[in-house]
Amino acid sequence: MADSAGSAGAAQSALDAVQRYPREAIAVAQRVLAGGRAVAGDERSTAERAIGLALRELNDLPGALRHLRRAERAATTPRARALARMSLGYVLANAGRTAAALRAVTAALPQLTGADAGRARMQRGVVLHYRGRYDEAVRDYSLAVDIAQREGDRLLEARARNNRGLLNAHRGARGRDDDLARSAAIFEGLGLDLAAADARWNLGIAVGQRGDTVGALRCFAEVEQDYDRLAVPRPALLLDRFELLLSVPLLDEAVEVAAVAVRELNRRGMASDLAEALLARARAALLAGDLDTAIGTAAQARARFRRQGRRTWAAFARHVELRAEFRRGTRSAALLTALVRTAGQLDATGWPGPALTTRIDAGRLAAALGRADRAADLLAAAARARRWGTAPGRAQGWYALALSHRLAGDDRAAARALRRGLAVLDSHRASLGATELRAHSGAYGQELAAEGLDIAVRSGAPARVLAWAERWRASAVRTRAALPPADPDLLAALTELRLVSSLLEDDLLAGRPAHALRGRQARLEQHIRDLSRRVPGGGAVAAPPGVSTLAGRLGPRVLVELVAHGERLRAVLVRDGRATLHDLGPLAEAANRARLLRFGLRRLVTTGDSAGVRAGVAHAATALDRQLFDPLRRHLGDRPLVVVPIGALHAVPWAGLPSCAGRPVTVAPSATAWLAADRRDAPAGPPVLAAGPRLPAAQTEVRQLAGVLPGARVFTGADATAGALTAALDGAALAHIAAHGTFRADNPLFSRLELADGPLLAYELERLPRPPGCVVLSACDSGLSGVRPGDEVMGFTAVLLARGARCLVATVLPVPAEPTTALMLDLHRRMRGGARPARALADAQAAFVATGDAAALATAAAFVCFGAG
Repeated sequence: MADSAGSAGAAQSALDAVQRYPREAIAVAQRVLAGGRAVAGDERSTAERAIGLALRELNDLPGALRHLRRAERAATTPRARALARMSLGYVLANAGRTAAALRAVTAALPQLTGADAGRARMQRGVVLHYRGRYDEAVRDYSLAVDIAQREGDRLLEARARNNRGLLNAHRGARGRDDDLARSAAIFEGLGLDLAAADARWNLGIAVGQRGDTVGALRCFAEVEQDYDRLAVPRPALLLDRFELLLSVPLLDEAVEVAAVAVRELNRRGMASDLAEALLARARAALLAGDLDTAIGTAAQARARFRRQGRRTWAAFARHVELRAEFRRGTRSAALLTALVRTAGQLDATGWPGPALTTRIDAGRLAAALGRADRAADLLAAAARARRWGTAPGRAQGWYALALSHRLAGDDRAAARALRRGLAVLDSHRASLGATELRAHSGAYGQELAAEGLDIAVRSGAPARVLAWAERWRASAVRTRAALPPADPDLLAALTELRLVSSLLEDDLLAGRPAHALRGRQARLEQHIRDLSRRVPGGGAVAAPPGVSTLAGRLGPRVLVELVAHGERLRAVLVRDGRATLHDLGPLAEAANRARLLRFGLRRLVTTGDSAGVRAGVAHAATALDRQLFDPLRRHLGDRPLVVVPIGALHAVPWAGLPSCAGRPVTVAPSATAWLAADRRDAPAGPPVLAAGPRLPAAQTEVRQLAGVLPGARVFTGADATAGALTAALDGAALAHIAAHGTFRADNPLFSRLELADGPLLAYELERLPRPPGCVVLSACDSGLSGVRPGDEVMGFTAVLLARGARCLVATVLPVPAEPTTALMLDLHRRMRGGARPARALADAQAAFVATGDAAALATAAAFVCFGAG
């Protein structure tokens, strides 16, 4: 009897340790089972159950199911058998077999009383939750909480509150906001660190569902440290990270996370979560415009959901398929019927966001099919969303209202609705402190801004077109964000990344393998992204200026703002207080000619001078010049230009175009950003000159510039470190950095300038309290920007202008070292003589090109003056 009692106590100890120490729980339970026939049936059942539930915590679902079935077979009393069935039902639900799970848990209920009945109620709630029967699930969770409080079972109460809180968070319900926090507190009090971490993670989900992206990111980052410390894998949590990334949307990262989730969950046999991961991949593909992947993957997810009896999730997957079909150009009555039916299903089962977008697409399709009354009804129903929900959802409601007004022929009311929707998104954007988040959030306003621009273009009023073009262009740059607070964790991560990058560079140059360092670099970059995204919001988005306001600052200059309108490229030109609107032809042709010009100039640098390459450059430059400037020529004269390009033309080497050669040209992300920069007073601190390593011409360039700029602070050799340079940049009137430069298209804020102790990143310049008035970057590709929806730019240009610099002179192409030094010396002599940066650069470029050398031509064309030159 003593041995039996001992095995029973050990089996229960193993069960109690499942959530705290799952691996240890398995070891204890295995020792119980090693007792063979001496172990009573119910004790054996409890031990098998402990192993099964511990394997569930470790995401081994096949192993968990195997042991839980053994637990059911080993049980000798109705209670033990019912407990085993209850646990089996929970894991069956995780494996996607929700019908079998519901049968197992429901069959267990009559045999259980007291706290056991409460646990069964909670497990039944989990299964109902998986099947999308949310109201029933909440009722079972609530019954479990009531039973737990009556029985004094704190662990059961914490689990049931955690599940109820998570479900209500996903449904947008506000009545149980305290469930997750109370659950985490109870778990912590019981010493269940893993369960407490899970509850805090769920609290992050709830925060994100309320629209607080920064708060959710902060919460996830903190909890991930707990998971690392506990060394317990949680691959299903990738789906929560995906949801948050998609809410910004950080689309490239969301696509990557969805792919990892599919791979990991498939490998671990987690069928229920795998179906959701496939749906995540389809949703990301839809936003990325990969319609074939969206349709195919959503169909796979829908088939899995239907096999699992999860009809509500199947409706969500169907929504993705149908929206992709609509975007692919399908226009049929059958698609309209399917969209309307799916929107109703989504509404009925608690998916208001997908229901809204599906209904808007249905309204647009009905209008395209000539069914105006049906379209009006659908859009009116969708427009009600402007009163509730998250900022993107409310903005979509205003978009639906605008579409309904346009359908009725009232463009003025439509424009008002679109402005209201964009104002909602402006407020949301102001809550996002990090440059990266603000830049990516531009995707939400695309449809609204495009609709407003279409109304303005059709009205033929240039001032309206300018206002709408500015309304959602480069908003992240025209939001003067508050200085990020000091973050020692971020500083330490940046310092470590600099060290790792230097070691990696050394290994690559020496031909040594560098796989471990590459992995370490990637992990550090992800950590830095997570830390930087936790910056609190602040600062309002500046309102777009009117024509008269711009004219007051332009003086003799002419502003040319390029605008993409459908497949056409248009321009609003402002001169002497008057705006005019011009059609510049097909957008695709301009983008292709810009690519050909860049390709030709690159060849001049990399392959040397040849008649064929020169002829190709001249042809591309002339073709692009004629398209952009022939319709404007009589308005331009020989005046200085301020050019606001669209995203596809941000990397144009403007000085290489005949109409811009020798003419001061300033390039700005938006007219609003140009105006703000032009109004700024430059700091008065001494000039700063810095040269990076492994570039002898940079050392020569800086030494010679020191003679042109007396009193400059000079950083060369070992003194040219990131810390010393960033400290010196604060409050400087002028800064010149000659170094190797690298543009990172995947994440432009990791673009770098090589210094003595490693790279200086664009991320670090976000933390300059007072950036220099004028910055000159004598480094390859340092003026390139990553362009996101809404013509949002990311890179050194965006960071410096957003922080308060007046202008930046940088390159949009690789440049050879020696010719660059000569051009830079001439530029600084002219600025020292009193010329504004854009005029000094234009004159230096013209003198340089006059030498007739191919390298001089390519070098001169590569430099662009950004901001307010």
